[in-house]
Amino acid sequence: MGRADARRAQQRGARRAAKSGGIRRLFTWRKMLGTFFGFCLLIMGAFVAIYLYVDIPKANDVAEQQSNVYQYSDGTVLTRTGGVNRQIVDLAEVPKEVQHTFVAAENKTFYKDKGVDLKGTARGIFNTLSGKGKQGGSTITQQYVKNYYLTQDPTVSRKLKELVISLKIDQKKDKNYILAGYINTAYYGRGASGIQAAAQAYYGVDAKDLNVSQGAYLAALLQAPSQYDWAVATPTGRRLVKERWAYTLDNMVEMHWLDKAQRDTLKFPVPQKPKPAPGMEGQTGYLVEAANKELDKQGITGDMRQAGGWTFTLNIDKKRQKQLEASVDRQLESKLDRKGNKVDATVQAGATSVDPKTGAVVALYGGVDYVKHYISNATRWDYQPASTFKPLVLASALENEAKTQDGDVIGVNTRYDGTSKRPVVGSDTPFAPENEDDRSYGDVTVQTAMNKSINSVFAQMVVDVGPPAVKETALALGVPDQNFPERPAITLGTMNASTWDMAGAYATLDNHGRKVTPFIVKSAKHRDRTVEPVKGIGNQVISRKSADTVTSVLRGVVDSGSGQAANTSAYEAAGKTGTSENNKSALFAGYTPELTTVVALFGESPKEGGGQVSLTGTANSGRANGGGFPAQIWADYTLGALGGGSDAQFDLQDVERGEVSVPASPSTSASPSESPDPSPSQSSDLPSQSPVETPSDSASQSPIEPPSESPVLPSESPVLPGGGAHSGRPGNDNPLDQ
Repeated sequence: MGRADARRAQQRGARRAAKSGGIRRLFTWRKMLGTFFGFCLLIMGAFVAIYLYVDIPKANDVAEQQSNVYQYSDGTVLTRTGGVNRQIVDLAEVPKEVQHTFVAAENKTFYKDKGVDLKGTARGIFNTLSGKGKQGGSTITQQYVKNYYLTQDPTVSRKLKELVISLKIDQKKDKNYILAGYINTAYYGRGASGIQAAAQAYYGVDAKDLNVSQGAYLAALLQAPSQYDWAVATPTGRRLVKERWAYTLDNMVEMHWLDKAQRDTLKFPVPQKPKPAPGMEGQTGYLVEAANKELDKQGITGDMRQAGGWTFTLNIDKKRQKQLEASVDRQLESKLDRKGNKVDATVQAGATSVDPKTGAVVALYGGVDYVKHYISNATRWDYQPASTFKPLVLASALENEAKTQDGDVIGVNTRYDGTSKRPVVGSDTPFAPENEDDRSYGDVTVQTAMNKSINSVFAQMVVDVGPPAVKETALALGVPDQNFPERPAITLGTMNASTWDMAGAYATLDNHGRKVTPFIVKSAKHRDRTVEPVKGIGNQVISRKSADTVTSVLRGVVDSGSGQAANTSAYEAAGKTGTSENNKSALFAGYTPELTTVVALFGESPKEGGGQVSLTGTANSGRANGGGFPAQIWADYTLGALGGGSDAQFDLQDVERGEVSVPASPSTSASPSESPDPSPSQSSDLPSQSPVETPSDSASQSPIEPPSESPVLPSESPVLPGGGAHSGRPGNDNPLDQ
């Protein structure tokens, strides 16, 4: 090699040495250590910036959403409403040992840590960056923050926010607050969010009634709700959840929260099978709707209910409710051919049953099915109560000590002219109502007139009392001021009232004249407030003397009048039938000393827009009068609701002139054997299978059997005197109401 080559080689070596030395100078241990600390400071600075920048946010969209629970009077669930099946409960309502199961299962250091697991968080971030998905390792505080404030998205930014917020939450809130938030927001499977919903879903109990073994299962469940749900778990899933259940209890022993001897006695608590959440089908929707209307009046608005978290306990007695539904099915629906018979397709039934001592609505029937017919037949007031209004006319006469045109004080044995189409005397408004079948009865007592629902008698009585005074009494008893004219025709019940309204009026009579306001909500509770229920019992609105006298008269209607289908030997009863214009509605309103119930049938066109139609021909039985299906349903329900009967007797005191017994029926202008069959254009409260004057053939012999024969129907009734006041149009004065 020459000098030139040697020189070039020397130069290359020098350059290599210089380069190597430069690298060594650049990456000295001091510089590397400084760089590391600088990076750490940068990270710390970034974290401090994030800590300062990230505030504790508001709760996420679903964290505070709760369901509302509607319960029967005994506390069993009727239904839940709302998008999230959750009821937030205070931690104090959860047994201490159950609280400990969640700590033992998820985060043994919960009561000592600062709210975060740095190692677990770092692992979670690394797994997220490397595409391995979300991983466990979070503390209870972090899981609460994720559930309550953030989302479930497995992103780095969410994980960093979770870390920061968890530190802040741990500083600002105590551990019990955090634990309560965690168990109330966690998802347990079966559509249950929160421990209360989970306790119901898996064990059918409230959170306060969970035992430690059940609590350990729910705590174990949170790791994999779908995989660990015993009802649907694979053999592997069942094995794993039992292992985690045992792990939880063993940790409790280790933490001195559970005695070892007790631990050894515990057996795995197999959950109940899943039950579908009850919806609004059947009668449920009608009950919820009635409750919501009442809640609106109490200030618990739709917006407040939408926020959730309420527990509404209704007065509905579960057994009586089922009995009412069964009675309608047995006495009416089983007899109808809704698909093959055009009349049967129009029939709508409604009923309201009230405890007259409290005002509590214990049962309600709104229709065939809320999801098929959303208008509640129990609370609708677009039909007329017809002759069920006549007892209120008598109550007003007694209360006002009214006198007849001859100056006689009106009482049970006061005599009236029962001639059909007899013009009323003493009224500025002409009115001459026709009796059922245009029958004239001659001189009859008030008792007989009520038994036979004689229109001409009560039309004159309204005039004697004065329509304004009758209306005042009716409103005091609970009839609403809906299309309520002050004319003689109000005796025929030409105003509008629902079964709910009439149940309140009759319950007031049952309660000796002290006002009864039906109410369905027993209690309304939220974790933040409790609302007092409606007061069902009010002041004395008519005297006991008047109320008890009416009751004594209405006993006669059931014993030997148009309401005989409600008569059994199993209880003492009083009541009145009613059938409106052209048989568009038929009612029976009755009561025992313990229960007041109003049952009604309505003729409603199934066509678009509905509309009132005649019930004549229902179940091929002629007229569906108040003494037929309504009275039969009433009797069947009352018998079951009273547990097969009752020995309770009406405590009637100071009855008008002491006339408690039912007077014998005087002779009439038409003998029983000559009684014509009912007309479709006329309304009748008498059971269609027999005239009421023939007790041996009356409906009382088979009180819960429907009419078995279709009567011969004569032609339309003649045009009546009195002009437009008797035109028979809906809402007008109708001379044919019974």
